[in-house]
Amino acid sequence: MSLDLVVNALKSIAKPGASWVINQAQRNETVVRTLKQFNFDPVQPPKDVDGVYVYSLIEYGVGKPEVILNLFREKEIKYAFWSAYTSNNPLGFYKEVEKFLQGKDSEFDIRLMRIELRSELEEFGETFIKVAKTTKSRDFEPFPEWNLDEYPAEFKSLIREKIRSFCGRKFVFETFKQFTEKHRNGYFTVVGDAGMGKSTIAAKYVWDNKSPCYFNIRSDNRNRPELFLESIRKQLIKRYQLQSAEKANLADLLEQVSKKFTAGECLVIVVDALDEVEQKSGGNLLDLPPSLPERVYFILTRRPYTIDKKRFSAPDVPVEELDLRKSNINLSREDIKEYIWFFLNADKDYKDAIKQWIQNLNISDKDFVEQVATKSENNFMYLRYILPGIAQGKYNDLNLKQLPDGLQDYYQVHWIRMGMDEKLQDIKVFILFILVEIGTPITCEMIAAIAERDEDNVQSVLDEWVEYLKPQDLEGETCYSIYHASFLDFLKAKRELNPKRKPFQEVNQRIADYFVRKMA
Repeated sequence: MSLDLVVNALKSIAKPGASWVINQAQRNETVVRTLKQFNFDPVQPPKDVDGVYVYSLIEYGVGKPEVILNLFREKEIKYAFWSAYTSNNPLGFYKEVEKFLQGKDSEFDIRLMRIELRSELEEFGETFIKVAKTTKSRDFEPFPEWNLDEYPAEFKSLIREKIRSFCGRKFVFETFKQFTEKHRNGYFTVVGDAGMGKSTIAAKYVWDNKSPCYFNIRSDNRNRPELFLESIRKQLIKRYQLQSAEKANLADLLEQVSKKFTAGECLVIVVDALDEVEQKSGGNLLDLPPSLPERVYFILTRRPYTIDKKRFSAPDVPVEELDLRKSNINLSREDIKEYIWFFLNADKDYKDAIKQWIQNLNISDKDFVEQVATKSENNFMYLRYILPGIAQGKYNDLNLKQLPDGLQDYYQVHWIRMGMDEKLQDIKVFILFILVEIGTPITCEMIAAIAERDEDNVQSVLDEWVEYLKPQDLEGETCYSIYHASFLDFLKAKRELNPKRKPFQEVNQRIADYFVRKMA
């Protein structure tokens, strides 16, 4: 099959007017339609290498920039990919692509468009492996570990999503730099309320500095000390080629690493969301060492908590906190405004629709930025929801002053506008609370079995609430969990206010009944 025909078809598809996450259902429909256009079975891919390459390109390529699609149509790139796949050498593929692009117009275009080439090559490779596994053909085994970065695979999608529209907050990184210049080691903690951008700050530092990292995620049950240690241990062993360290604790690992430092080298480990850690044992959260070798630093993030819940002590190590609620308040507001300006001027998915909304209200861009910044209460998560919502026409019936005030008010206004307090919406509430109570990513099929509802009906509810959920591919299946801790807190508060509402009362019993049936 001609790659040219496939690439031309992909380029002719208009990109959706919103982000990939929000338009997952729409994107899936486009992929299926394109596969059928080229006589592929959307359920069962072909078993030959050429067929899987084309099939994967369609799954990956919907909505991708033209310069990237043109890259994958090149026979040299196709051969380089298969060579890297069969030799388990993804970094080799990256180097071959860089060599191929050198001096070409497409190299300039990729830089001009600020396309993360490494991420695109990795995403295509992951798609190819997923499709190859579906074929069940041994020709594709063994499946390579397709990781083109230092970051753990489990956090890659989170990091990419967080830094997608990152801007501002330079003062955080400058303050940390000053901390490392003053101290030979230490713990630096960024404190802020939900939605103030702590995880995005952590992701940006990891992305820029290739740092070892761990993101505690309560909604995924990825928030326990043993999981943290296992992940950090693997990262340090791989990075520093440590020997006999498979069972070492964190303090011993750091000591071994410090002995391998070259002149001027240091280690920074980033740990996000200490407030989401679940730990029964005493001592420091995640068993963080009370002392550190020289030139070893931690960047920690957490929400505020009372001193009795702090559970962190390092009396012999420099410790500093940067509170986003109190420090650099003016700078934080400037960052918020910069973020809004980014959506207005640079975000290709939203800028035109937002500008049209502003024009319809007969206000200036500057007034819009100032008033939305005030409405946000310096909360980036608020902007993540409200700006796409404006672009999608969800607030065409409201003026600027009628927009919600702050993140929790945003959730409440959206809840009411969706009619979720009405009895007719009980099934939607029930489905959301299955995700709350399960606490780990689960499939639509499992949700439907617990709710005792048709799978298509459940999927329509998930699609309706997808911007508040986190779809992710786990072993070839799409699983769902709550996207952000602030929405999880909002849902739990809803149950506390009205504990007698039927969905709240029944959800745990239905979950228990489901597992009893599974074990029978």
